[in-house]
Amino acid sequence: MRAPILNLLLMVSCAGASLFAEENLAQAQTAAPAPQTAAISTDAIKQREQELEAARARQKSAEEAQAKLKAEIASLGQDRTQLNQQLIDTAANVRTVETKIDEAEARLRTLNGREQETRASLDSRRADIVEVLAALQRAGRRTPPALLVRPEDALQSLRTAILLGAVVPELRSRAEKIAGELGELVTLRKSMAAERDQLASDRDKIRSDQTRLTALVDERQRQQASREKDLDAENSRAITLSKQVGDLQGLIAKMEQDLQSAAKAAEKAAEAAKQAEAKEAKAAASAKPGPAIFKDRSRTSPAILFASAKGLLPLPVNGNKIRDFGGSDGVGGVQKGISLATKPGSQVTTPCDGWVVYAGPFRSYGQLLILNAGGGYHVLIAGMERISVNIGQFVLTGEPVATMGSTSQVASILATNASQPVLYVEFRKDGTPIDPGPWWAANEGEKVRG
Repeated sequence: MRAPILNLLLMVSCAGASLFAEENLAQAQTAAPAPQTAAISTDAIKQREQELEAARARQKSAEEAQAKLKAEIASLGQDRTQLNQQLIDTAANVRTVETKIDEAEARLRTLNGREQETRASLDSRRADIVEVLAALQRAGRRTPPALLVRPEDALQSLRTAILLGAVVPELRSRAEKIAGELGELVTLRKSMAAERDQLASDRDKIRSDQTRLTALVDERQRQQASREKDLDAENSRAITLSKQVGDLQGLIAKMEQDLQSAAKAAEKAAEAAKQAEAKEAKAAASAKPGPAIFKDRSRTSPAILFASAKGLLPLPVNGNKIRDFGGSDGVGGVQKGISLATKPGSQVTTPCDGWVVYAGPFRSYGQLLILNAGGGYHVLIAGMERISVNIGQFVLTGEPVATMGSTSQVASILATNASQPVLYVEFRKDGTPIDPGPWWAANEGEKVRG
């Protein structure tokens, strides 16, 4: 009985020494003589038919989903509250799945690294494995067959051999170490397969959510356009005015003074700030407001004074903070806001309630969005590829307003050869840049995702 067990152990050891057995087997199959031409043609035709049928099924499913989505949006009608709710919830879903995808990709990178280390460890000990093989061959009565097996088979066989006592004492520790590494390799492969399945599922979900979000944004802007008859003319005039000023403060002043939509927005912001200040003064004895204060989707003015929103605001995008307020801006100056490196196509949402006083390209900032948050506060967001709101529009905290491109749009970031798109965020009080740090929610401050 001993010889068969030794043969089995040799099979296992051969598998450990040849980590690419599966690849070699695949190559051998590829190199095998080709089947008859008629069989290949029949199989190819059958496969093509299956692919076409699957494509038709996917197209039908997509058309049904699109029709259902159109019906849902049509049912919202002119109910801005429901539309706001749908927009904010869907944008939140998109950002949540973006985070899950980032985390899954990070776990996969770690697992890949561990797999490479395990493979390298086994490969580096080929001499040790050869020595074990030689000892087993000397101890056996006949030469074991040279077989290629999967790591799972190797692991099971090796465990069996050890349990049966077929490994001589001086080789047991080395055999157990090989078994441990083979076991880790099997576990890693299973974990990686599970992660890849989850990643594929999340990517399917985010595509569905992004399609839904695009349709909702289009409906929001369609309704906005129907209310603002001269919207296109206003936007064109805003771009013209932006070319007449040289800095951000001048741009804000020019918009709120000369552009009708922006001027109205500034007036509403000032009026809302006064009303909110009076309301907060009466409720001064009450508890500090929390995130629940933003739950009312029907509001048409800020839920809270911007100055009172410290510790409550969400970051506008998922990403890694690469520059903080007060640090170097990369071109010899001081950073007046924060810069977040994001993934291409990331969703950008508003960090606060406010009125849009500018939306369009501006000098070295790429696409620029300026919100008047009331009380002398303005929020500037730059570096997006596409903005989906218009001047004069009131937007709620967490509402989708823009999409990142595939590269950086801000000149100061381009100067650093950044490979990712970067979002720049700046807060201003009465025209002066201020540190936005105190305004971010506790779980957002340093937990910038990427």
